[in-house]
Amino acid sequence: MQEPFEDSRRLTGANLYFDGAGAALETSPGLAFDADTLQRWRANIVLARALLDWPEGAVVVREHATGASLAFEAPFDQLYIAAEVNEWALYSALGQRASDAPVDEEAEHPRPHVAHVDDDGALRQLQALAATEAKPALRALVDAARARGVPAHADDDALSLGEGATSRTWPLSRLPAIDDVPWLQLHAIPKAVVTGSNGKTTTVRLLAAMLRAHGLHAGYSSTDGLFIDGERVEAGDYSGPVGARTVLRDPRVDAAVLETARGGLLRRGLVARDARVAVVTNVAADHFGEYGIHTLDHIAAVKLVVAKSLAADGLLVLNADDPMLVAHAPAARRIGWFSLVFADAMGRGAPACGMRDGQLILFRDGIEYDLGDVSAMPLSVGGAARYNIANIAGASLAADALGVATDTIAAVLARFGASNADNPGRLQRWTLGDVEVLLDYAHNPDGLRGLLDVAAGLRRGGRLGLLLGHAGNRLESDFHALAAVAADAKPDRVWLKDIGGEYLRGRASGDVAMILRDALLASGIAETDLPICLDEAQASREALAWARAGDLLVLPVHELARRDEVVALLDRLQAEGWRAGEALPADA
Repeated sequence: MQEPFEDSRRLTGANLYFDGAGAALETSPGLAFDADTLQRWRANIVLARALLDWPEGAVVVREHATGASLAFEAPFDQLYIAAEVNEWALYSALGQRASDAPVDEEAEHPRPHVAHVDDDGALRQLQALAATEAKPALRALVDAARARGVPAHADDDALSLGEGATSRTWPLSRLPAIDDVPWLQLHAIPKAVVTGSNGKTTTVRLLAAMLRAHGLHAGYSSTDGLFIDGERVEAGDYSGPVGARTVLRDPRVDAAVLETARGGLLRRGLVARDARVAVVTNVAADHFGEYGIHTLDHIAAVKLVVAKSLAADGLLVLNADDPMLVAHAPAARRIGWFSLVFADAMGRGAPACGMRDGQLILFRDGIEYDLGDVSAMPLSVGGAARYNIANIAGASLAADALGVATDTIAAVLARFGASNADNPGRLQRWTLGDVEVLLDYAHNPDGLRGLLDVAAGLRRGGRLGLLLGHAGNRLESDFHALAAVAADAKPDRVWLKDIGGEYLRGRASGDVAMILRDALLASGIAETDLPICLDEAQASREALAWARAGDLLVLPVHELARRDEVVALLDRLQAEGWRAGEALPADA
């Protein structure tokens, strides 16, 4: 028997559905249900809550194009059982049992799903399991922390109280008594949360650099890893809750910038509470079809969840050039706006940042501050990288909200990006003799379009070579949209590649490359100009070997290990004065 849900998960923090912890599931595509079924599911949640002595809270049904998301609030220390309650409630509402569902043999104590028996038996099992999972000592400590205004961050293994340099962490198996906690030594640290479809990591890095220049030891989490004072301490995608908690627990940190991606928001929810600022860079069509997200309006709603991380007087920083963010901006929040073009109307009563007559203007409390000539800011690439100008404006507004002096903001903007090491993997640039090379993360159509717009401004009449690939968990329409953006740039050669490792996401190696190749063939690009080289590093080497004087190579490289390899090669070629047509070194 097929399960009636395709995903069931714990929500450990504020999320799309409500402000606290709970559980959510996604009904299986094609599952037949009606309003009566959903009402029975609701009634089952109410029944289970009463039996388990859980407090009342939100119960949410979010219907969408492929089914429904069913979510409810639950105690944060009993979320595994909350997820099972949710699953039982749906089985029961459908009049089904999980009799044929397989036993999880990898579980510590393998057992059939509670829904394999009748409702009375299932509820008895849930009651016993909830009593086992409950952690009253943990709950008491978290309640005591919140009553004192002390941040508390719990996961499956540990509880931390306070943040950064003032934090203390205990294993859940050895929690202290409330009176033994050094409460007066534990405090929150200044923190920012950053999300958006594109530009998150650049904004995070720029904001962290401003905090460091302000004299703070800044830590940040991102899709590239965990960083303390600009040094990477862990590689990998840490744009979810694990990354945020790790930074907030690090004793070297006294300010934090937390990149918060769509996946983490939907799978687990937020970690940060009482943030001084939250930034949404933009909203773009990406990841449609996952967790019931099918439209730009849905994506905007997900991104704006970060507003729930803010302190009561915290600032929500939004892109005024993004119609989705303008339309969905929460009325109850204090909002600052950034834009490519500063308009007087932006700043009336609200903080704002944008470009006017080539200068970056920040407005706050009725006063304008000139942050400098945008074209002289390295990240702007002479003003050609418009998406980076937006990132610059958003980061500047966020830094101001965190108390960074405007002179310090301006000084960082004048130098950040001059070195490729400032923003690895994002709009890095090399000049190799007469060949220009751009390396970037560009991972969706909007990101690639912005990158190719910059490339168009740098071309000197030579040929354009491009690497192209996409993560496997996208819709066919996403692949075709990416190919269309590439074709519009009229590249002379496109190397089709994998984004390997975890990015294959259920597809076989080469599948995405073939889809992109077929789309580019249909656009009129010759088959001989569409080589397939699945390894990103090898594809980059092939592009360099193909290049001749005057050419421009655009290399979107995504896997961290492959990117490090390509960057090392490009640094070496530049240092050694390599020119097009010369042999490449055997290794980086």
